[in-house]
Amino acid sequence: MAALKDNVDAQMVDALADELAAAWPDLPRGEFVAQATAGLDGLELKGRIRQVAVALRAALPDEVTEVVAVLDAALRSPSFSGWMVWPVAELAGDLGPDHPELVLPFMARLTHRSSCEFAIRPCLEQHPELTFRHLTAWVADPDEHVRRLVSEGTRPRLPWGTRLRTLQQDPSPSIALLDRLRDDPSEYVRRSVANHLGDVVKDHPDLALATARRWRAEGGDHVASVIRHGLRTLIKAGDPAALELIGYAADAPVHLERVSIAPDRLAIGGRAWLEVELTTDGPAPVPVVVEYLVHYLGARGPRKPKAYRLAERVLEPGVTCRLRRTQRFDHASIRTLYPGEHVIEVQVNGRVLGSCRLRLEETEVASAKR
Repeated sequence: MAALKDNVDAQMVDALADELAAAWPDLPRGEFVAQATAGLDGLELKGRIRQVAVALRAALPDEVTEVVAVLDAALRSPSFSGWMVWPVAELAGDLGPDHPELVLPFMARLTHRSSCEFAIRPCLEQHPELTFRHLTAWVADPDEHVRRLVSEGTRPRLPWGTRLRTLQQDPSPSIALLDRLRDDPSEYVRRSVANHLGDVVKDHPDLALATARRWRAEGGDHVASVIRHGLRTLIKAGDPAALELIGYAADAPVHLERVSIAPDRLAIGGRAWLEVELTTDGPAPVPVVVEYLVHYLGARGPRKPKAYRLAERVLEPGVTCRLRRTQRFDHASIRTLYPGEHVIEVQVNGRVLGSCRLRLEETEVASAKR
């Protein structure tokens, strides 16, 4: 399978030059192609994008108004699309801070060809009030790509993007925009809203939970799925408040009848079977999310427990729910195992109901042979 960076190659640069020359016949095509492709194969993806963007700036007119006019003319061509547009978005990010009134509207026109979620960030940092005025207007834009730019462009922890430190410290300005997009008709936009909420979780979990509660109370056809995806980090960690928001009550009348692991002595590299039995004595069926937490030993004692999802079930009154899962205890790239006693806890709807123990040993144990 070809690497992503290979999409930005000499052939792509030639195609981009063709589109630009059709839009602006004065393009110094040979100079642009030579500068954009010099040593290109030795660069990684972001380096390639950057090099083509720098070559673009050198080839296009000096006046930014003329640059935007050339690029707008190129946008009239339906074949001006795909990977070749990414360096154009990079160039927009370079020009934006010095010419925000001109470049921000251009980003809205460009983003349906190549998302400007990275390009808009310098404007957000240097011209927050002006940029937020544009973002507020874009919330109602008929193009889903523009509406997604509102959410994705303001993500404080956007992968591959620069951190927006101000919004990390105080995400309330972007949350005000998310409020209007949380039930957007486009799944593309809603997924961005959920990922943005997931960014907020990492710095302000209480604010993210409060926002999700408010969204649920206000309702909407798609809010439940946005909340579930947005709070996924807390849900996976078994946070009771997050689980309750998606329908799993921490105080549900659930009882752990039995938990065991066999064998209970195991050589590192072996596997064991975890068995769990749950019941409810409530008058109605109870939805549960069941996890088990492994307290791996570290070089200096127990580590923070690692959560594994066991099952999602609806417990029926008077019926025992039996769950069984195999767990391998082996070294991994992110974790070295150490011999000694390991605690395995059973957690239901974010509440630990009981535990069992497993002793790991360096060498094979007779009881581990099954």
